[in-house]
Amino acid sequence: MSVLTRDEAQARARLLDVHRYEITLDLTRGDETFDSRTVIRFTVRGKKKAADTFVELKPADLRSVTLDGKPLDPGALDGNRLPLTGLTPGEHELCVDAAMRYSRTGEGMHRFTDPTDGETYVYTQLFLDDVQRVFAAFDQPDLKAVFDLTVTAPEGWTVLANGITAQQDDGTWRAATTPLISTYLVAVAAGPWHSVRTEHRGLPFGIHCRRSLAPYLDTDADEILDVTRACFDRYHEKFEEPYPFDSYDQAFVPEFNAGAMENPGLVTFRDEFVYRSAVTDTERQTRAMVIAHEMAHMWFGDLVTLKWWDDIWLNESFAEYMGYQTLTEATLGGSGGTPPRKWGTDTWVDFGVARKAWGYDADQRPSTHPVAPENVDDTAAALLNFDGISYAKGASALRQLVAWLGEKDFLAGINAHFTRHRFGNATLADFIDNLAGATERDVHAWADAWLRTTGVDTLTPKVTRGTDSTYTLTVDHAGSRPHHITVGVYDRDPGDDQGHLTLRESLALDIPQTGEQPIGKRPALLLLNDGDLTYAKVRFDPDSFTTVTGHLSGLPDPLTRAVVWNALRDAVRDAELPPTAYLDAARTHLPRETDLAIVQGVLTFATTQVADRFLTPDQRPAGLTTLAALCRDLIRRTEDGDNPGLRLTAVRHFIDVAAHPDTIAAWLADGTVPGGPELDPELRWRVLGRLAVLGAVDADAISEELARDPSATGQEGAARCRAALPDPEAKQAAWEAMFTTDDLSNYLFTATAQGFWQPEQTELLKEYVDRYWTDAVELAARRGPAIAEAAGRWAFPVHTVDAETLALGERCLTEAAPIPALRRKLVDQLDDLSRALKVRNA
Repeated sequence: MSVLTRDEAQARARLLDVHRYEITLDLTRGDETFDSRTVIRFTVRGKKKAADTFVELKPADLRSVTLDGKPLDPGALDGNRLPLTGLTPGEHELCVDAAMRYSRTGEGMHRFTDPTDGETYVYTQLFLDDVQRVFAAFDQPDLKAVFDLTVTAPEGWTVLANGITAQQDDGTWRAATTPLISTYLVAVAAGPWHSVRTEHRGLPFGIHCRRSLAPYLDTDADEILDVTRACFDRYHEKFEEPYPFDSYDQAFVPEFNAGAMENPGLVTFRDEFVYRSAVTDTERQTRAMVIAHEMAHMWFGDLVTLKWWDDIWLNESFAEYMGYQTLTEATLGGSGGTPPRKWGTDTWVDFGVARKAWGYDADQRPSTHPVAPENVDDTAAALLNFDGISYAKGASALRQLVAWLGEKDFLAGINAHFTRHRFGNATLADFIDNLAGATERDVHAWADAWLRTTGVDTLTPKVTRGTDSTYTLTVDHAGSRPHHITVGVYDRDPGDDQGHLTLRESLALDIPQTGEQPIGKRPALLLLNDGDLTYAKVRFDPDSFTTVTGHLSGLPDPLTRAVVWNALRDAVRDAELPPTAYLDAARTHLPRETDLAIVQGVLTFATTQVADRFLTPDQRPAGLTTLAALCRDLIRRTEDGDNPGLRLTAVRHFIDVAAHPDTIAAWLADGTVPGGPELDPELRWRVLGRLAVLGAVDADAISEELARDPSATGQEGAARCRAALPDPEAKQAAWEAMFTTDDLSNYLFTATAQGFWQPEQTELLKEYVDRYWTDAVELAARRGPAIAEAAGRWAFPVHTVDAETLALGERCLTEAAPIPALRRKLVDQLDDLSRALKVRNA
């Protein structure tokens, strides 16, 4: 199959104007394929000369093709390209009739049968170039068109699409004609959906899920719709362009690869956001942020779309920034007797702890790239850039831009951008020009410094004592970007034995500095980037570091504490702080932490990175003991029931670090943790998974639990547990399921891979480290990018931290030619492995 290059896309865009697609899908043709008939009306530019181009599709069977009523040879299809030759200037009509394959990897038209009740659902995921799996198209973002969609579906199904759908007298479903949108944004979701519908501002709103999840969606429907309405209203306060589509549906769909997809009028979400088990307030906030993020795309990405994939940040960075900022600002409730409320600044705490670290990590790997890269030569390269840089770093850059520019000018530039490019396409240059028109500041220089460069700057304070016993601050700046930051100056109260720190003042500082900054008497702590308004690693002067280690939990603001925890995390990863010191800080300060996002973020890093990768095998048992003791402290602290989210977080992590089975096995047998919570399905599978790793359960126990919970989530839990058993036959069966049979869906593949590699089972797994490199490369070539990404992310032997594994991986990159999606994951994993080795050796 050929990937589309930028040069080919530009040439085709100069040649064609695409006007309309008429797509007819028949979903009643069996379990393997569906029928797809496409009529494309387009114009060839020019006056005299005939021209050649191509249309893309990936059929199971290409039945017929006609151009302007004349048949073309289906055998001319070359991979995914059907040549269109001798096109004369003027209007043309292309008709394509094909059978297309359903997917089980979340690409194209994904088909899923719910094991709970046997009901089947299908939905499309056409990003980035998977429209070709569903219908024939001139597949590039700047050839926008209007779309008419007709679907034949089994009796009892509902069909959802970008526009309002209605069932016709002949039983087919027809969707309202869309405005001009890009091919990758077309969406269909069909099945016996459970739906909750309402109206807001005269528009139909709906939320949808599988029938087996109906009770759980109904429980949270008011919250989901409340967030949706609040964000919709807030965006209309910010943006001058009104919402540009005829309805707003949100479908929670099974086995979805991403968090969500911004299809106009029909946003699709992974249905883990329909919670079957207890979750924390931070997890609910994450769902709300994703709702806000996807709604922002209705303007950033859907109304105004990138011209080519090098400007993906115009979609994702903006939606990421707007999602967090708008959720912070939006007023929730206020109807049905519910008092108005806001999420508050906690959204940026979660961003700082969870998302920003994703950006920092990605930006320090060999695969780093600018937020707005200039060398995205084809769609395969573009797909690799949907990472922590395009999302988290880009959003951080925008937050810094707003701090420097001011929100008023920022929004003025955005609104000018929407007005000039509505229902069209735009580039980075277009956007910067629109911003520049709203301010006297040099936005073009800012863009060059922030959007065209790679890597993370590092800011280190240097405190100097003057002759009059006062002090000054200078900041050592390793990097090239300008920063507008706040410096927090904190003092200790000598009479306070609780370790509280008091903010003396906040200093606004521009980096690079123009001179020394007076700070008066020596503070206990100087914190660069207090408030987290820029994107940079920060370090501490020696006195401040001493204060941090002893009094971190005494800082008054959670966002300040998040900046400190990120600084400690960076120092561990850079081999400047021993991983055991990070665990000691967590053991000392998390029992007094009040912000749940911080607790979750610190425990996750301490468990999955520090204990599982950075500690040596000899150090790991003591590390797990420290973490287990910390979790016990948090469980004891929450015995009064006033913080169920914190208690649930502590219970989850206690399960994950349990070195002995007795306590968690007793919880499973009793069906509850003493004092709560009761073990819901998520916790039961979590306990069973850990017991499997420890060899404290067998395959029969897993089968019994699956009989108790036969849901899709239960199937994944059972796959994870079976793969985790410390038994040679179980490992062989799991490996064959992942790498030989090709029967696993994307979710079952991931679950199996998550269970397979365990740091407690190093000797048992040794042979599979050698097998991985060949088997993963062959699997990726057979099953494509989605499974390749999963194989590189989840099936990689992350716990084998040694020079031999690093050498095997580097040889694979140079000799085995993995496809781009797998190569990118391997490059990142090997860099993380190299970093872990340096941390251990330090």
